[in-house]
Amino acid sequence: MKDTSDISAAPVARPRRLRSTPAMRRLVGETSLQPRQLVLPAFVADGIDEPHPIGSLPGVVQHTVGSLRREAATAAEAGLGGIMLFGVPREEDKDATGSCGADPEGILNRALAAVRQEVGDDLVVMADTCLDEFTDHGHCGVLATGPRGKTVVDNDATLAAYAELAVAQAAAGAHVVGPSGMMDGQIAVIRDALDAQGHSDTAVLAYSAKYASAFYGPFREAVGSSLQGDRKTYQQDPANRRESLREVRLDLEEGADMVMVKPAMSYLDVLRQTAELSDVPVAAYQVSGEYAMISAAAEKGWIDHDPAVMESLLSIRRAGADIVLTYWALLAARLLREGWGAR
Repeated sequence: MKDTSDISAAPVARPRRLRSTPAMRRLVGETSLQPRQLVLPAFVADGIDEPHPIGSLPGVVQHTVGSLRREAATAAEAGLGGIMLFGVPREEDKDATGSCGADPEGILNRALAAVRQEVGDDLVVMADTCLDEFTDHGHCGVLATGPRGKTVVDNDATLAAYAELAVAQAAAGAHVVGPSGMMDGQIAVIRDALDAQGHSDTAVLAYSAKYASAFYGPFREAVGSSLQGDRKTYQQDPANRRESLREVRLDLEEGADMVMVKPAMSYLDVLRQTAELSDVPVAAYQVSGEYAMISAAAEKGWIDHDPAVMESLLSIRRAGADIVLTYWALLAARLLREGWGAR
């Protein structure tokens, strides 16, 4: 029979021992955050002479090509992993097919060339590979008339446009192209087009699980979106989780070099399952609405801004993201440089 006479002397577990000092917390910390894991999304607009503030994204601007070059240099100096560029054309340059997106003299491609000239290979230069900023209807693809006269996004016509867009961005200097339109087969078509044009070293970041989210509102102001309606017929339903696994698997089979979950904070469960499935790096996009909510609450004094920012970024890393796209990338890098992780 087991002797239980001395059971009262059994050691008591005290997890707090491992939280007692900053050094101890640093020693046993399970999740790290480093500048190299962060990518700064940046907007560059045609037809402006100075950076233009975006009202719903405090601290974020539409850049000129010149100010974007300086921002990219700052990002490289801060040790960020990359910068993701979004182009904002003049309204008169938009058309039904988003043709200015593939124009070598279009705003995004001029900006890519300028940024690449500025930072070389010291910072990964990424391009949003989508048509929504460039179309006069604001959808991510080419429109067509479907059954019963309904207007639909033509998947295959859009794939041809994406291939042209990706090749133009690679030629302009993008290290990475990021197809974000959620068209079926987009990764395979873009990979084939890049390879055929001699851009085999250009990587493809697949927006594999991109949801039809309510958190994109400030972004649409940032890019001057012309969208009327929604994108629910091609972006994922927020109710669905298994569906994202299928999308990720398809993109991996088609040759994606990295995969993305977007938005991040409301889809941490999807991010976790994606990280468990993927054998390539996993990115997550902390989108404009997530940024705006924390910013607005901090402005009201309801939360402490910097701790909330860093906690939000750690939550995304903890869920499995190798790479985090965030408008706070430069702020986070500065806080880390000042010893945030040692507190």
